[in-house]
Amino acid sequence: MDFAPTPAEDRLREDVRRFLRERLAPQDARDDGWIVGFSRTFSQALGARGWIGSTWPRRYGGREATYLERLIVTEELLRAGAPIAAHWFGDRQIGPALLAYGSDEQREELLPRTARGELAFSIGMSEPNAGSDLASLRTRAVEEGDFWVIDGQKIWTTHAHEADYCYLVCRTDGAVPKHKGLSEILVDMRLPGITVRPIVDAVGEHHFNEIFFESVRVHRRWLVGQKNRGWYQIASQLDYERSGIERLLSNWRVYRDVREHARAAGLTRDPLLRDRLASLETRLAIGRSLIYRVAWLLTRGIVPNKESALTKAFATELEQEIAEVSGQIVGMHALGRSPVGDALGGRVARALAFAPSYTIMGGTSSILRNIIALRGLGLPAG
Repeated sequence: MDFAPTPAEDRLREDVRRFLRERLAPQDARDDGWIVGFSRTFSQALGARGWIGSTWPRRYGGREATYLERLIVTEELLRAGAPIAAHWFGDRQIGPALLAYGSDEQREELLPRTARGELAFSIGMSEPNAGSDLASLRTRAVEEGDFWVIDGQKIWTTHAHEADYCYLVCRTDGAVPKHKGLSEILVDMRLPGITVRPIVDAVGEHHFNEIFFESVRVHRRWLVGQKNRGWYQIASQLDYERSGIERLLSNWRVYRDVREHARAAGLTRDPLLRDRLASLETRLAIGRSLIYRVAWLLTRGIVPNKESALTKAFATELEQEIAEVSGQIVGMHALGRSPVGDALGGRVARALAFAPSYTIMGGTSSILRNIIALRGLGLPAG
């Protein structure tokens, strides 16, 4: 892997930084902006620059950029705390899934609008009794003429209350082994029979939801890929979901500000704290290199299966430690919303409360270690 950026990549990074200086007001920056920062206006401004779906073919609204170029844009947006949740799933996951498995009609209708920042997606995977064991899901889609009739429930569906479509994983054959009877269907969230209920998380934010489907009729043209092949299609999609730099930079802004607070308060005179911070900085650099390597592999057409699992496990466990160290530095201020500097204590409190989710969403660390063992090290199953 060549670690040196090209002149064009350097220009792109500076272009994104200039855009952010001009378009992102300080009060609009968010910690975890890819999860909680939902702004269609901001996403459409990015789309106008060609920074959504940038790796896609030009005929679908992309500009055929490399995955390294996409990563440069994403890294700068995350470091700045840009509100990018409105287009996040479409850019990261839905677009690549449609390019790989979607019909020409689905691509023509959805991808250009997604690249312009006009469409928002939620992902309907987890259910109350089928989280990490996704293949146990019970939401069903039954064929009736030209339609699928969908009944069931999904949970932890991020931004379902604001999404235009739900990328739904459902059971289309109950008579076969559970991994072999799943399909993927795009569901228009305006259809009758859909109820969305909010889930307010431990820090008082609303981005999660549960969705109930009651006899929802979806035209069969919205089946993505092959019937009953959903599990195998999902497996490749998760490589995109798990390997992005959001897995390393979700609480980057909190850490940056806590680090500066520690320096200003003279706390870094403590050699133990200096050692802890040095360890975090070293592993942040390692995590960044792992993520850039995944983008490098994707640019060369290599599916980063084991690399994605390794990257997510390493980065999300580091994110949890960053939250822990930040809490230790601000001390009692992290126990509530009392401010340190610019409300730093409250931000650290949020990071601590949210941190356990990092190693759960997108695949638990235990599942990722199984993937590393089986597909990376070639160890026997069982």
